[in-house]
Order: sequence, then C-alpha cells, then structure tokens
Amino acid sequence: MSEFLILLNAQPYLFVVIAFIFAAMLGSFINVVIHRLPVMLKREWQQECNQYLNEYHPEKVKKLGETELNKAIDPFPEKYNLIVPTSACPKCNSKIKPWHNLPILGWLILKGKCANCGNAISARYPIIEFISGALVATLAWHFGPTIDFVATAVLTLVLIALTGIDLDEMLLPDNLTLPLLWLGIIFSLTDGFVSLNDSVIGAVAGYLSLWSVFWLFKIVTGKEGMGYGDFKLMAVFGAWLGWQMLPLIILLSSLVGAVVGISLIVSKKLHSGNPIPFGPYIAAAGWIAVVWGQDIVNWYLAHAI
Repeated sequence: MSEFLILLNAQPYLFVVIAFIFAAMLGSFINVVIHRLPVMLKREWQQECNQYLNEYHPEKVKKLGETELNKAIDPFPEKYNLIVPTSACPKCNSKIKPWHNLPILGWLILKGKCANCGNAISARYPIIEFISGALVATLAWHFGPTIDFVATAVLTLVLIALTGIDLDEMLLPDNLTLPLLWLGIIFSLTDGFVSLNDSVIGAVAGYLSLWSVFWLFKIVTGKEGMGYGDFKLMAVFGAWLGWQMLPLIILLSSLVGAVVGISLIVSKKLHSGNPIPFGPYIAAAGWIAVVWGQDIVNWYLAHAI
C-alpha cells in the first residue's frame, strides 16, 4: 500500500486520472440517489400519514373499500430503495445492460437513446458523471493522495447529489446534510482544515447566519425567503472550514445566486417572485472555499491593505 502511495505521489497525473475515472463511476450512483432518494422520502412520509390515519382516525379507514384499505395499510408494498429495483428504461421497462451503465461512455454508445425502444435518455446522466469526475480530479491535483483528498472527495460527491435534488425538488434532505455536518466535525478531530473548537463554532454560526436572515426577511415581508435545509448546508461548511470562512461563502453564494436569478428573469425563464433553490449556490461557493478559500482571502487582504 505504501509503495502504491509513493507511486501516486511520484506520478500526480496518474492519480488525477484514476480519481476522475473512479469518481465518474460513482457519478452513476449519484444519479440514482438524485432520482430515488426524494421518491423514497415521499413514500416514507405517505406511510407515516397512513399510519397516523390508522391509529387516530380508524372510523375513516373502515369506510374505505378493500383496495383503498390495502393502500391505506401499505401504500407501497413493492421494495424500492437505492439498490432495488435495478435500473431500467422508464418507458419500456427493459433492464439496462452493464456496459450501457459505463460512465459517460455508456450514454455516448447509446447515442442518448434506450437500446430497446429508442426513448431519449437525458443528457443529465453523463453531465453528472463528468462533473463528479472533474471535481474529484481537481481535488486529486490540489491535495494529492492524502486524507484531505479522501474527505473532500466524499464531501464533493454528496454536494453534487444535494445540488441535483434541490434543483429538482427544492429539497435538501437531512439524510445527506446531517451526515456531512457530523463528518466535518469528526474531520476536525483528525487535524482537518480547522480545530475542533472552530469547527463547532462554525457549525453553529453557519446555521444561525442564514436562520437570522430567514427570520428578518419573514418579519419584514411576511414571506419565507429560504428553507431550513439551506441553514443546515451552511452549518456543514462551518463545520468543515470554521467560522472564519463563512463570510466568503455567504458572499460568493449570494453573488452567484443574484447573477443567475437576474439572468433567468431577464431571459424570461423565471418570473419575478417565483422561488429558486439556494442550495446549489451555497454548495458551489462552499466547494470553492474548500479548494481556494484561503488563497482568495489572502489575495483580498493583500490588495485591501
């Protein structure tokens, strides 16, 4: 193992290529998470609602027919998770062959269409795979074969999943954000980017920073400007990078969000007043801060003095 690490340190380009390929393969699984996790959560919420109905309003359940009664007891009898059922075409339900699941290449081989029925396959799948590979390859070049690379690669891949889900559903699931929060605190125990003290303070400050903005905006306008998932995602970066990096992340995410939002309104792809997910901008700003945050801060301080 040590000889392999020595080889990777001696051949940084080889490490970058390996990181890209491996991350692109994981990108295929991230596509599954983006699609299935919201469905799994919705099923779980429906089952909880039905359980509540069965326990506290049995008289309503008794009025249902046999079919509706079965749905009320177990609305989703079939097994559905991140592994089962196996990937299939949504139109013809034909199983996807293993070589068609090759990251990026599989989509190109199929020319973006189902091999059985010709139904179009979204270009989003190879795009997610490529982004996963490219971002992790960037981390490989920046950190080299170190524990910092492994930790930030995990962070990056989960952030990609969160971004995809938020764009689709306006949702940042606790199933993903909370493990990242704890991982950031644990990482600080292993000589991570910041001390444990700064990590804990950063997590609290990250959450409260957007929580305060949320309530100020709500008091002034009577509307909710963002979701609680955004608070937790900011807490994640506070845990990983400490409270010192939060102003940069807030500034970058706000600038990018404002530019994108105004561009969408000008291009008439978004009507004024319609909500847009803020999580992707926090994720992008936080990732930039992970890789180049200290360089950006140093550059600003050097030119501001």
